[in-house]
Amino acid sequence: MALDDKTPHAEDGPTVDYAKLIEIGIALSAERNHHRLLENILLEAKNLCHADGGTLYLCGNMIEREGMIAPQFEAEADGRFMKFEIMRTDSLNIAKGGTTGEDIPFPPLSVYNPTTGEPNHKNVASHVAVTGKTINIPDVYEATDFDFTGPRKFDESTGYRSKSFLVVPLKNHSGEAIGVLQLLNAKNKAGESVPFSGKIVPMIEALASQAAVAVDNQMLVEAQARLMDSFIKLIAGAIDAKSPYTGGHCARVPELAEMLAAAAAKAEFGELKNFTLNEEGFRELHLASWLHDCGKVVMPEYVVDKATKLETIYDRIHEVRMRFEVLKREAEIDYWKQVADGGDRAALKTDLDAKLAGIDDDYAFIAECNVGGEFMAPEKIERMKQIAAHNWTRTLDDRIGISHEELKRKENAPAAALPAQEPLLADKVEHLFPRDGTFEAPNSERFGFKMEVPEYLFNRGEVYNLAIARGTLTNEDRYIIQNHIVQTIVMLGQLPFPKQLRNVPEFAGAHHETLIGTGYPRKLEKKDMSVVARIMALADVFEALTAADRPYKKPKTLSESIKILSFMVKDQHIDPDLFRLLLESGIYKEYAERFLKPEQMDDVDLGKYLDKAAE
Repeated sequence: MALDDKTPHAEDGPTVDYAKLIEIGIALSAERNHHRLLENILLEAKNLCHADGGTLYLCGNMIEREGMIAPQFEAEADGRFMKFEIMRTDSLNIAKGGTTGEDIPFPPLSVYNPTTGEPNHKNVASHVAVTGKTINIPDVYEATDFDFTGPRKFDESTGYRSKSFLVVPLKNHSGEAIGVLQLLNAKNKAGESVPFSGKIVPMIEALASQAAVAVDNQMLVEAQARLMDSFIKLIAGAIDAKSPYTGGHCARVPELAEMLAAAAAKAEFGELKNFTLNEEGFRELHLASWLHDCGKVVMPEYVVDKATKLETIYDRIHEVRMRFEVLKREAEIDYWKQVADGGDRAALKTDLDAKLAGIDDDYAFIAECNVGGEFMAPEKIERMKQIAAHNWTRTLDDRIGISHEELKRKENAPAAALPAQEPLLADKVEHLFPRDGTFEAPNSERFGFKMEVPEYLFNRGEVYNLAIARGTLTNEDRYIIQNHIVQTIVMLGQLPFPKQLRNVPEFAGAHHETLIGTGYPRKLEKKDMSVVARIMALADVFEALTAADRPYKKPKTLSESIKILSFMVKDQHIDPDLFRLLLESGIYKEYAERFLKPEQMDDVDLGKYLDKAAE
């Protein structure tokens, strides 16, 4: 507010300008930026009473850290300290704190003695914070009630003359002082330092009251944001704890997604040249990237982390190996029986050794099949089935000592008479789990899910699982894993996101879609996906390719990962503009330096990809 003839001077004893207070109050309540809010409070107060300088403090639980209002340490959380937030002195051209970004070189001010807990009444600001009462001092050099050593030292070092002080508490709706506004050296028309008029005090107190409400409201909003951040990180931490093999995934994807989004907002090519993302959009991305796999909390870890084809809660290869052991013992028993019957011991021994070696070789092959890999050739599947057809002898009842549910499944076929000849590997009726609504895609019409649902919930047939051509997952397993994104969408769809966060479910729920409708769970196409959703898809894939904490694959090098991404771009699974951005911006390398192991770091020939990406 400019100084003019209509503006009351400090010695004039002005009346309260309610219209101006209302105007200021509206402006303060509309301000969302923490630094600008505090700065506006101080500047408006200085203008109203023509103060040369001023300082704004915030009490302990309001101290700022990492861009949010949060306690710095436990002692501050109950208001034991106040922190200098903003300092302004016009005649000395001092502007620290607030939007200047320049730190104020003073330590926090003790409101209570850290040792005794007694209130600090020696300092005028801490006294005001404790009592909640305004203090108006005409001249600090004549004041005896408070210790003004600090201002006097400041005067000595700068040549300034501190004179009048007006110190006002910022009290919230509960009457608690959340900060202190300290104004220095009121000026008259001639520019001389004069005492603050008592008639200006109600106006400054009214402004301080409005300011306290604005700051308190901002504190509540940011506390809610902080709570949400903590909550989503708690969910991510639970997923990580449940599945150590994907332990870093939920934390790494947000890092990469936010790096890509920041670069995309500056890009000048392709569709990205029209892409913008404001502060609220980045907030949506932040939440979505942390929550993108929240549906995994309902996924069984023995499916998500299935490292071998026969693995369930345990790896059934151990059970299969014992059958081969039994087969070997049967061969040895048969050998000794024939020796006892007078057979040719040497010839029988040769046959036995050959048979045992054959069993060992067959088991080694089955064990190799169990590990899985990039591709299992048809001839290997055929050999596995031939081995599976070999019989072993079971002499014990396999329907006792088992769960009620397993017994129900076994009863779908008649019990075999003992001793029973059984194949080494089999697909049995008890291996088929009927669907019971678990891991289903609910409300498919509402959410637009287009998932193909397998006939069975689980199919644990041994031959069926060992015949998996790539990897370790059956169709049933893959559906359960893919269902995590269904659960993510359903879970997020139930949350009452405010208007400024309404895109969180869309951003989080599309990271397994492609550009041509071959993804899941909605089979979206490029036109159906926002740029941020496509960023999420790229971040999720790149993190998965480079991750070194997966049980089912070796970590890929940086060049291998980029090469696979280029294939996915060609197949229209990944956005080509974003792939180009990943490379041109250097984000791929920046991310790798932070998260990849040294042995994964190798050179990437960008020319092989950027020329094509730019076409």
